Amino acid sequence: MTDTHVTMTRAFNAPRELVWRFWTEADLLSRWFGPTGYSVPVDSVDIDMRPGGRWNLDMVGDEAGDRSPIRTALLEVDQPEYFFGDQLNSPDSAFLPGMQLRVQFHDHGEKTRVTLHQGPFTPEFRDLTIEGWELSFQKLDAAVEREGQ
Repeated sequence: MTDTHVTMTRAFNAPRELVWRFWTEADLLSRWFGPTGYSVPVDSVDIDMRPGGRWNLDMVGDEAGDRSPIRTALLEVDQPEYFFGDQLNSPDSAFLPGMQLRVQFHDHGEKTRVTLHQGPFTPEFRDLTIEGWELSFQKLDAAVEREGQ
């Protein structure tokens, strides 16, 4: 791991197809994405899971209502194994140019291991991103568990 990129791996107690759906279906993605204090309105999610498609959403601060748009132009999609894309940044973004996101879904039967690579970031924003993903993954754990009951 460099000071400009994030690489994280997390195991989830659910089959790969279900975890994939939580990343690629608007109603499921909106249940968990974003750190504590942020939510994703389902109507802000715009997903077209194919090369040349998109993986877009807005994180909204629960208190202030500030919007953080996430726009990803998908370059590669191999359902349900991985997706990869360029993240498009606004001119005032804390992200560095050339940001990319790759999410891989490793099948372990009733469990799924997700590996995420994202960057580049400024070193400060990289640390905030790690914290944000950790909090998001906790929310994903709970959402997948509820879905499996």
